[in-house]
Amino acid sequence: MKNKSSSGRHQAPQKVRLNKFIANTGVCSRREADTLIRFGSIQVNGKTITELGTKVGPGDVVTHNGKRLQGEKKVYILLNKPKDCVTTVKDTHGRKTVLDLVRGCCPERIYPVGRLDRNTTGVLLFTNDGALAEALTHPSYNREKVYHVFLNKNMKTGDMAQISNGIELEDGFIRPDSVQYADAKDKRQVGMEIHSGRNRIVRRIFEHLDYRIEKLDRVYFAGLTKKGVSRGHWRHLTDKEIAMLKMSVPGKSRKKPSQGQPI
Repeated sequence: MKNKSSSGRHQAPQKVRLNKFIANTGVCSRREADTLIRFGSIQVNGKTITELGTKVGPGDVVTHNGKRLQGEKKVYILLNKPKDCVTTVKDTHGRKTVLDLVRGCCPERIYPVGRLDRNTTGVLLFTNDGALAEALTHPSYNREKVYHVFLNKNMKTGDMAQISNGIELEDGFIRPDSVQYADAKDKRQVGMEIHSGRNRIVRRIFEHLDYRIEKLDRVYFAGLTKKGVSRGHWRHLTDKEIAMLKMSVPGKSRKKPSQGQPI
């Protein structure tokens, strides 16, 4: 008699949402994939699909305007971002973008994870791993970020204490994880550790107390540093760094991932 236990049964291949499959091929983001589906640019097994909730499995053939889409190798690049460079895929004003700096580093289509504003320098990650990118930019995952802040004048100890205790900004209360002098001999230099991804949050904290940031450098992000990478240059992450990032990502979040905001 054959064993009828569940352990002997074959499980059906796992299916994924069509927009996720498209995003994982590196063609575009999930949001852009939804647009392609709505406009009838995607075919599954020769049939045009316009329903967003459609799922596909390993045996399905997905094409975009007749060209088959296939999963591509996952790539992870760390850039030491320079000033005067915008964190966007395209810039309508013709300014240099961060993608200009990593162009040619790989055949895959990669995107920046989160954003740094034009004049903020330092650690910026690129990848075509959509799931990891969403996790690293989701506020509920609390990715640690450390900034080296250069001010226009000495930071008063009283103001330092006020920031440490938390301040009320126009969009709510904010308290960094830590703030301290980065150089004992130069009180214009401050180090700040913060998890918040709110728009321009580091700059606004100091502006609130009448300081102007002359230079802002992100020296640490989600366990990654820019050590050994010159300004404007990039490198591939090591296998160890990739494993570290993936291990730190929990299962699926119940919240909708947020778009990265410039710091």
